[in-house]
Amino acid sequence: MNMSNGLNWLVTGASQGFGRCLAADALGRGDAVTVVVRDGASVADLVAAHPGRVDLIEADLRDPDAVDRVTAVIERAPIDVLVNNAGRAIAGAAEEVSMEQLREQLELNFFAAAALTRAALPGMRERGTGTVVQMSSQGGRLSFPAVGAYSASKFALEGWSEALAAEVAEFGVRVLIVEPSRFRTGFNTGRSLAVTAPSEVYSRTVGVVQRDLTGSDGAQEGDPARAARIIGDLVRSDDVPLRLPLGAEAVERLTTAYSSGLDGVRRWADLARSADFPGVDGAPRPV
Repeated sequence: MNMSNGLNWLVTGASQGFGRCLAADALGRGDAVTVVVRDGASVADLVAAHPGRVDLIEADLRDPDAVDRVTAVIERAPIDVLVNNAGRAIAGAAEEVSMEQLREQLELNFFAAAALTRAALPGMRERGTGTVVQMSSQGGRLSFPAVGAYSASKFALEGWSEALAAEVAEFGVRVLIVEPSRFRTGFNTGRSLAVTAPSEVYSRTVGVVQRDLTGSDGAQEGDPARAARIIGDLVRSDDVPLRLPLGAEAVERLTTAYSSGLDGVRRWADLARSADFPGVDGAPRPV
């Protein structure tokens, strides 16, 4: 698929929520979109409504072979906007989420996104343009009981993407890390969210969060269609932030987290500085 006008998008996790809304918004602007979904029937209406402008890839990105198939498509096609949106979560205590579950969380939310991003970069660099949209979460900058595994995957994605943004800026490639709060995306259903068995040990912390997560579908304050329009506008703008909190809760929680973190640095600053050799300049190095 190659358009003389408009942008070429590849959106993972396009069957629902942010992914579907981003695909629909791009198509509404006249762009072309390659959608990556586990079940092609979930986007049959988009394919039918926009003949010639939607390419479909059925792939479960938890499977490394499926990731390889998608990277091969990316390497052959000029992708202007890559949206790494596919993701799942498991809510449970660090002690009770198995190592297999933790690895699966990282495999989809981080490693698959990293692989697709790496596949898109050579073409973007050669053309001197391109935007990578990493769908993270407010849980990619702060964490709380029950979401340690999910936050681990998003913290990894954000750290990797922050370094990436500095590496590719000179080539005209932008990186946008999106940090939503609670949106009506279907994420809080069994389709995307798993929970560990109820735990008596952690009932007052993990259990409370698990019940909130599984009981909030349809009541979230965030509108994914509005979010998609914001992201679509930013992709077309000259000013793309590295991080974009989305939703009032994300703004409030991240503001609190940053302020609290800064207070902690200041409180322990003198003790921290005392770890250096006396007389050695500890000023930050240029990057």
